[in-house]
Amino acid sequence: ELTKLVNETKAEAVFFNQDVDPFGKKIETQLAEHLDIPVHPYLDSSLHGPGEVLKGDGTPYRVYTPYSKRWLPLPKTSPGGKPKALSNSLTINSLPLPTLKHWQFDGDSSDCLEGGEKAARARMREALSFRISAYDSLRDVPSAIGTSRLSQDLRWGTISIRELYQNARSCGSPQFLKELAWREFYFQILHHFPEVLHHEFNPDWRGLPWFAPNEKFEAFKKGETGFPIVDAGVRELLTTGFMHNRVRMIVAMFLTKDLHLDWRLGEQFFMQHLVDGEIASNNGGWQWSAGTGADAAPYFRIQNPWSQTKRFDPKGNYIRTWVPELINVPDKSLQAPPEDGLPIARGYPSPILDHAKERQVTLTLFKKHRAEQS
Repeated sequence: ELTKLVNETKAEAVFFNQDVDPFGKKIETQLAEHLDIPVHPYLDSSLHGPGEVLKGDGTPYRVYTPYSKRWLPLPKTSPGGKPKALSNSLTINSLPLPTLKHWQFDGDSSDCLEGGEKAARARMREALSFRISAYDSLRDVPSAIGTSRLSQDLRWGTISIRELYQNARSCGSPQFLKELAWREFYFQILHHFPEVLHHEFNPDWRGLPWFAPNEKFEAFKKGETGFPIVDAGVRELLTTGFMHNRVRMIVAMFLTKDLHLDWRLGEQFFMQHLVDGEIASNNGGWQWSAGTGADAAPYFRIQNPWSQTKRFDPKGNYIRTWVPELINVPDKSLQAPPEDGLPIARGYPSPILDHAKERQVTLTLFKKHRAEQS
């Protein structure tokens, strides 16, 4: 279609924004090979290119903290500003746009954030005016709108990363800027170590004997595990295409450390449903939770879904939003497994596993693998 458009418009060159993942690079190469006119790629999805932030010896960073210390003080390019004029002399028929049904989205579109630049800029103004100033204190509270909610807009380019960064610097949230650095840290990890798409970043953990997918995985994908915080996260994802970042970590660690399933299964599940799904960030997040990635949580750091609920959703507001079966369940019943093993509410399942027991299984699995590799 692009070749056809070039011929119809008698275009003299093609300009486009680069994608940092291997699939984008492949398309870029194909464009250069198949078009008989110059192609001009531009880096616009990140503040720094993957090759710009390197260690003193010219090698890429593998650990976030030293990367961020190098990234944060580097000068950032300012936004380019509005174009003075746009030519509308050409009449170009738009290709059909895919619908939610085309993308196999089962939720109600009213549950999703509005797309497009106008809505994205309105969200950015709101975030800059209210949320980013309180980001450090509210970012881990899933029931609060304490994050920027701009991830999908950055993913699809409906707001400028440069404009967001420039304005966010004056909002008094160093942590928010560090989160932008995390995003670019994972970009450069994927660029320099593309094997992470298929393999563990840490070679010590390649070949781990993950369990085979089973009926518990099916329960996980439907948000029916009997662990309220996990089920709430999955149901939020299925309904809106979004999941709060703190809950993403809880859910990812549950799949890898409680169900002992391959992180690649979770990575794929998220990419099938996330509207803000970026290959680099999603891969990095899942490998972090699995304990196999760059600067990952150590394998023995295993989050307890019950204690995570008590800490980050003590009143159950987030859980009850997405798991209405639990609307009348006392707060404390959401923070610990039922002592009798029975469902805590009609129509809601009992926990599909015992976290304490599965934690020990994980520790044994990783220790045994490490010993076998020695």
